[in-house]
Amino acid sequence: MTTVAPPWTYTLQLPQDPRAPGVARHILRAVLHAHHLAGLAETAELLASELVTNAYRHTEGPYGLRLRAPEAGRLRLGVWDTHPDIPPPFAGLPRRPAADATGGRGLCLVAHCADEWGATALPQGGKLLWVELGGGAR
Repeated sequence: MTTVAPPWTYTLQLPQDPRAPGVARHILRAVLHAHHLAGLAETAELLASELVTNAYRHTEGPYGLRLRAPEAGRLRLGVWDTHPDIPPPFAGLPRRPAADATGGRGLCLVAHCADEWGATALPQGGKLLWVELGGGAR
């Protein structure tokens, strides 16, 4: 069986649809399986679900999922959207939400589960939030 060696990239533009996080997880699972990275699937799905759901909830414009293998055994998962604000923990050190907070726990989960994470303001507006898995770089 022929496989594509890193680096490879897949990009999926997602609609303003509550089913989009599920579609993103399904595509992610298929890509990881095809590239023999199924061991990353559980954590990658959790992180993708959080980031895609936040993009769906907090932007009215387009958003999408990008999957990339920067090197063998690693996955960089990014979600871009048109909302300009970069949320914590991407805007700085991870912080815990207050015990009575109604949100904010998902991105702390991202900070805990990902080997690396970051954010980039996009020149055309919006942002890209990314995480890396595989290899325990942290």
